[in-house]
Amino acid sequence: MDRQAVQRILLTVSAVVWLTLSPESHAVVQILPEVSLTVDGRTIQDHASVVSHPTVQEILAAFGRAETAVRKQDLDPLLQFYAKGYNYHGLKSADVRRIWGEVFTHYRDLSSTHLFSEVKVFRSGSQLHAEITCTGGLYGTEAKGGTRITLDSWFREVHYLVYEDGAWRFLGNAGAAPSTAPFTSSPHHPLF
Repeated sequence: MDRQAVQRILLTVSAVVWLTLSPESHAVVQILPEVSLTVDGRTIQDHASVVSHPTVQEILAAFGRAETAVRKQDLDPLLQFYAKGYNYHGLKSADVRRIWGEVFTHYRDLSSTHLFSEVKVFRSGSQLHAEITCTGGLYGTEAKGGTRITLDSWFREVHYLVYEDGAWRFLGNAGAAPSTAPFTSSPHHPLF
């Protein structure tokens, strides 16, 4: 394993551990140093160029709005982050509303981390799409008991976004749906 890979793993692990143990509500949406951005087949690997790219700035702004809504436990603005066609293994917008409602009922001081290691932007028909490889987690403090817990975590999950109605919106994730959780406790990471 090369030095850069070890640094990437250590940064990711330390960010996830720090967020899990921190009692404060906050969000981290970060472009990792080794990120690559591909726009219409052209790859950019210079970190400063990736971070300052207008499309990346728009994507970060969309995640920022969603994170603000999570922190405030404000369901309607949060649901604006989801695309009209959101579908993750059969979970649709009504399911997203129900599940986030349950999260807001049972947890406080919500926070999350999203560490982007790869961003691909491409056109499909007339719509812009993005595939974002992300490592992170969703954390909260139990309303009853006050224990800080990890609600969900993911490693190199691919988030699918679509540019719709003037903003980037969450369309779904890659990967298989877990088979062990009952539907009433649907996994949270299909949602964010």
